[in-house]
Amino acid sequence: MDQRWRSGRPHVVVLGAGFAGLNATRELARGGALVTLVDRNPYTTFQPLLYQVATAGMSSADITYPTRAFAAAYPTVRARRAAMTKLDPVERRMELDDGTTLDYDYLVLATGVTTNWIGVRGAADNSRPIYSAADAVALRRTLQRCLEETATGRRPSTHVVVVGGGATGVEMAGTLAELRRRTIPLTHPEIAPEQTSVTLVERFDYVLAPYKPRLRAAAAHALSRRGVRLRLGCTVAAVEPDAVVLADGTRLPSDVTVWALGVAAPKEAGQWGLPQGKGGRIAVCEALNVREHPEIFVAGDLAGPPDPLPQLAQPSIQMGKHVGRQILAAAHGHPVAPFRYRDPGIMATVGRAEAVLQLSNGWTFHGLLAWLAWIALHIAYLLGGRNRTNVLLSFLWRYFGPRRSAASVAE
Repeated sequence: MDQRWRSGRPHVVVLGAGFAGLNATRELARGGALVTLVDRNPYTTFQPLLYQVATAGMSSADITYPTRAFAAAYPTVRARRAAMTKLDPVERRMELDDGTTLDYDYLVLATGVTTNWIGVRGAADNSRPIYSAADAVALRRTLQRCLEETATGRRPSTHVVVVGGGATGVEMAGTLAELRRRTIPLTHPEIAPEQTSVTLVERFDYVLAPYKPRLRAAAAHALSRRGVRLRLGCTVAAVEPDAVVLADGTRLPSDVTVWALGVAAPKEAGQWGLPQGKGGRIAVCEALNVREHPEIFVAGDLAGPPDPLPQLAQPSIQMGKHVGRQILAAAHGHPVAPFRYRDPGIMATVGRAEAVLQLSNGWTFHGLLAWLAWIALHIAYLLGGRNRTNVLLSFLWRYFGPRRSAASVAE
């Protein structure tokens, strides 16, 4: 243990290297705390761009960043690649899957959540989630294989059904539709237009539920203009290997089903001995700590505060910063303060030169201006100069380069 890692300061274990975990770690490190950042992966993933990896607009390396490189910027931070297998809140100790244990003064649980199949028969076996870098790469390979088999006559079609009309589903459907319309005819001329399709299924009568009606309508119109078949007001009853079955008995042919509907706490959260609320999330007080164990804080999608928050990047970022500050306050004997979310607005992209933006003051935008703002914001939040440069170049090449340049999903 080097001289920088000296005693006399609180030791905080941060479990999870997502938006919440990284921002908590940064605040704690700046305040002089000793931090161990633990994640099952050796990298952090920028989840808002997973759909770009799935459709081959970017590589997984463009949206991931090594946790040890992040930790290296702070003398009092150490990174560990491991997963927690057991938590003892009384002894303030956790066991890791590498056989070691970690003691802590404070603990931040920021593992995020996982795919929620909401009890739909066959969904877990016959559809592809898009919640992690591994999910995005697997979906990309599935699409590549289906297109190649369709082009060579081994498969009759490549119909894609996206389940869920939230931001992820809309972004995925819009990008796939542009590939189908603009690119596949060049790279796979053997495939007839009727052999491919993109369908979006949403249980509400509109897409992008958190947005104002004007933006919902704009997004739906943009999707339709790109050739997406919208099945709104429809509930999925089952997912079969070659079809999505709706509650009314309608079968939608589907060679690739993308599941972009709902998330839930990981199963292991139920083994931690902490109170759970809706969706298995950890129940917390207003300051985002656990009532029975106030030294344990929860941030990000895993947290279940009294007032529900949208499961977006901004709440996770703000919760992570808040948790870091409250731990520093508690370590100095000061009372912790309640968390207050500052809503900066929400945005989603539909495709080239088309996005929707809703600000907290009620202003709304859609079209090119919103799309440029979406690109700028996402690049700004990426970690690492190389990633920012690569992502910017990928956007420019995909949307302004030759039409065939957007076709690596088919390569």
